[in-house]
Amino acid sequence: MALSNDDIQACARRLHQAEKTRTQIRQLSQDFPDISIAEAYAIQKAWVDVKIAEGRVVKGHKIGLTSKAMQSALGIDEPDSGVLLDDMFFADGGLVPTERFIATRVEAELAFVMSKRLSGPDCTLFDVLNATDFVVPALEILDTRIERVDPKTKATRKIFDTIADNAANAGIVLGGRPIRPLDADLRWIGALCFKTASWKRPALPPACSTIPRLPSPGSPTRSPRLGWRWSRARSCSPARSSVRSRPARATQSRLIMAPMARSAATSPEDRE
Repeated sequence: MALSNDDIQACARRLHQAEKTRTQIRQLSQDFPDISIAEAYAIQKAWVDVKIAEGRVVKGHKIGLTSKAMQSALGIDEPDSGVLLDDMFFADGGLVPTERFIATRVEAELAFVMSKRLSGPDCTLFDVLNATDFVVPALEILDTRIERVDPKTKATRKIFDTIADNAANAGIVLGGRPIRPLDADLRWIGALCFKTASWKRPALPPACSTIPRLPSPGSPTRSPRLGWRWSRARSCSPARSSVRSRPARATQSRLIMAPMARSAATSPEDRE
């Protein structure tokens, strides 16, 4: 291993301090060029352990880089993952404290609220369907405690940095009408991006490749409501949901957040 246990614990403390002081640190891949994926996850776990020791509770997991195209662009052959903690959940239509973040981005996602835990290398699609309670649209709030571009070398952040940085997790807003997994028509699910795109810049034409950013740090901003309505043609369009989300149930169940398909025009370094 390129990193000792002391190195892993030191990196976790640096990330924790960066989040608290809102000051980004240098890319870990610059300090440790031979860092491995396993070591990056070890740093992530050490950081999560620090948070748990402070009273935080694990409520779910984020899965990113699920497309083969994005994995190939970043030189990996599997998705990355991070941990969702209880203080990362924000209410549908509630206030998001922007002063808490450093370099925020927002993406439209699907949240799978699980009724039971999944485990094992032999887990199948049918196991996932059986374990999923319901699916809801979600806004993923991303942040990075690590510099995206190194000011000296101009090197961009590597997958090791993103994984160690808890897969860039910062927050999540659940909203809309809960549905069963097989009731979602993924051909039209991209319409959820329209609602997200119009939140920050209503004058722009809807585009799923547009990723809005939160306002600069200051007073809290209100999160947009999420939802969709179904037409007889099975198409969907963003709308205010007539059914309130169930944040209490969602935060008490295991949650897995997976990214939706996006435009290929999105550059790899912009993806979390």
